[in-house]
Amino acid sequence: MRTIAINEIGATPAAMNLPDPEPGPAQSRVKIIAAGLNPLDWKIADGALKDSVPYTFPLVLGVDGAGVVDAAGPDARFGVGEQVFGRFFGVSRGVGTYAEYAIATEDDAVIPIPEGMLYTKAAALPTAGMTALKVVEEAGVGQAGVEDGKSVLIVGATGGVGRPAVRLAASRGATVIATARPNSAAAMRELGAAETIDHGRGDLREQVRAVRRDGVDAIIDLVSDRTAAERLAALLRPGGVYVSTVWAVNPDALEAQEIRGVNLDYTPTTDLLQRAVELVEAGDMRIEVEEEIPLKEAPAALTRSRTGTSSGKTVIRL
Repeated sequence: MRTIAINEIGATPAAMNLPDPEPGPAQSRVKIIAAGLNPLDWKIADGALKDSVPYTFPLVLGVDGAGVVDAAGPDARFGVGEQVFGRFFGVSRGVGTYAEYAIATEDDAVIPIPEGMLYTKAAALPTAGMTALKVVEEAGVGQAGVEDGKSVLIVGATGGVGRPAVRLAASRGATVIATARPNSAAAMRELGAAETIDHGRGDLREQVRAVRRDGVDAIIDLVSDRTAAERLAALLRPGGVYVSTVWAVNPDALEAQEIRGVNLDYTPTTDLLQRAVELVEAGDMRIEVEEEIPLKEAPAALTRSRTGTSSGKTVIRL
């Protein structure tokens, strides 16, 4: 089968022809129609999980995918012909979704594709949707902690997770301030952002102060390093919360400032994915496919993802 894979940690992802995987007990083989591209994919290639998960090489990259079951082992959750999508985590088996076939195990967050949902939309949804839901919940938006109308700064708002997070936070009653270049400002407002801040125009903290003199109640940060996060934390009022998806906050230091710091860590589950689907179907969260590419262009797309300039979701068509 055609794949994009690596032979060792740190290797440049490349096209490889590998044997088709065979499903074992309680496993289904899925013919992949579309795969979602995530920053997690190149981070896995760099060895981000090497201390917690055994790697098997060659390692086919990709964790998000959608397709049709074409073979199933004994006691598999899904039978031949079922259309499924979700988060396939096969690092320890060397099997990912940047391939013609992937394996869904009983531990993977994989569920049937909702009626009428396109394969490309389904492939884009799992990691982005579940992560957006978790960061908004950790920020307390729509729950106890951040009441309706409280202000939330979303840093990295135009990316694959940022866009659904903007929509969800706004739909739950928060006043959203989103970082965005001028050419993306209108899109952010259409998603529900009350204000946009151009992070390319100088000091982000001072720009936020210009529109929110008394600071904000929560920060959802999808991109900042520790130095930048420490500076932005000064925007939070006592009792606020700072959520980082890149583990850039020091919870102990923030606690001394009466701020709750959260480095996001969660386990993808079928229930969490189903909740994300329901939010998308209700219009409370939006997953936007910005680009569709063939499998052979995935390595170049991963390189662009490293720069942090990607907007929305990229989906690979098999």
